Amino acid sequence: MRKDGVAASSRGIHINTGNGPTIQPIDIGHPDYIALLDPDTAFWSLVKKTELGGALTGGSLLGQYRKKRAAFLAEMEALRFGMNLSAIYFNPTERCNLNCSYCYIPEPMRREGEHMSPARLIEALGILKGYFEKHLPRGTRPQIIFHGSEPMLCRDAVFAGIEKYGDDFRFGVQTNGTLLDDEAIGFLTSRGIGIGLSLDGHLGKVADRTRKTWNGDGTFRKVSGVLEKLKGYPNHNVICTVTAGNMRTLPETVKFLHDREVPACMLNPVRCTLPGARLIKPRDKDLVGPYLAALDRTYELYEKTGRKLIVANFANVLVSIVAPAARWLMCDISPCGGGRYFLAVSAGGDLFPCSEFIGLEAFKGGNLFEGGIEDALESPAFRKVRGRKVEDIEPCSRCSVRHFCGSPCPAEAHEMNGSMQRPGAFCELYEEQVRYALRRIADGKEDAYLRDGWDAGMSTSIEIDTFENAPRGDRK
Repeated sequence: MRKDGVAASSRGIHINTGNGPTIQPIDIGHPDYIALLDPDTAFWSLVKKTELGGALTGGSLLGQYRKKRAAFLAEMEALRFGMNLSAIYFNPTERCNLNCSYCYIPEPMRREGEHMSPARLIEALGILKGYFEKHLPRGTRPQIIFHGSEPMLCRDAVFAGIEKYGDDFRFGVQTNGTLLDDEAIGFLTSRGIGIGLSLDGHLGKVADRTRKTWNGDGTFRKVSGVLEKLKGYPNHNVICTVTAGNMRTLPETVKFLHDREVPACMLNPVRCTLPGARLIKPRDKDLVGPYLAALDRTYELYEKTGRKLIVANFANVLVSIVAPAARWLMCDISPCGGGRYFLAVSAGGDLFPCSEFIGLEAFKGGNLFEGGIEDALESPAFRKVRGRKVEDIEPCSRCSVRHFCGSPCPAEAHEMNGSMQRPGAFCELYEEQVRYALRRIADGKEDAYLRDGWDAGMSTSIEIDTFENAPRGDRK
């Protein structure tokens, strides 16, 4: 064996053989350009199709890239394995006033589950504050997202916690919106609290198919009224869960949200952790067209009005290409953020790697009040989730875009496909989002899909003009 620890004698001077880097050409569906990707580092470049051979055999691309490859590998290593816990999905109650068709929380918990009292919630936030003061740099404000079931059923406790610890955490509330009255909206907006609403369509007859009360009543009218009241508030967003029943209306849905000045939304393909969600799961091949058409519509609306509607989950895929370390959603990375970058606290204080695992006892890592976060992070349940890597999953291990999607979601893969070492539900949709993103980059339109100032504080570490008139390949 060589002294540098590499068994093969190859000096790595050629691409795609020996110890050389892997550079794979990817057809992105663009009339003029093709992408080159290194799957290990998530490096990319765009070259003209007519000049592909030259790009792979000479020129500035390979020379500059070889100089930076080790740094890119280190960056991916830090992103994938070096991030500290800094966000909590806090479920103050197991109960919900809705009975949505696809909910991942088991029905008995949503009907009769546990509530957290104001005193208990404040105690929990105090424990979290102590942990973060010990483990994060001074001045860091970790994020607490009050999550569902429906956190506004514990409104007094949630508001008491925000009042007491408003200087210590960045708070958000993810709610179905049906319990947000004027007083609640005033409390949250006056403190700059993030408000996430749920709405699955632009019309009641679409949105109310899946989002309804236990009595079968829809929620569209109520949530639409809340959106009107939040117009002009910069810190709110909408989650649209995409099913077979509403996927074809996605372009109209983003138009509806844009008209109401929603700053950002998520078009989330339904998570198939529980069997009910799988009954309304769209097929990838059917979903891709409407999904990309919705992204096209956001661009058209931006061109027309100058106002963006950020589709946050697509924007995260896009930013994972142009600046991997700048991504803000940690579901689309391998290992995912569950049990390392974020975790979930249940109403009883039980700790899970992610809210998707709540109700799955095998993935409970401990309890906030009995042993705390340190024990949970080192528990077998958390280690199992953190140990799920794309390199161990087929076909992900040989997929060129594996570090742009991360093969989500471990809970979904485990429950739907029988093993955490299998993909989740929407592989082809991610493939096509990556190709769409690269087409947008080729046409110089990527900024229209990203938040203003998304690259603040970053610098370009490599910029390559591969051929005359070709777009750059870069990495921020």
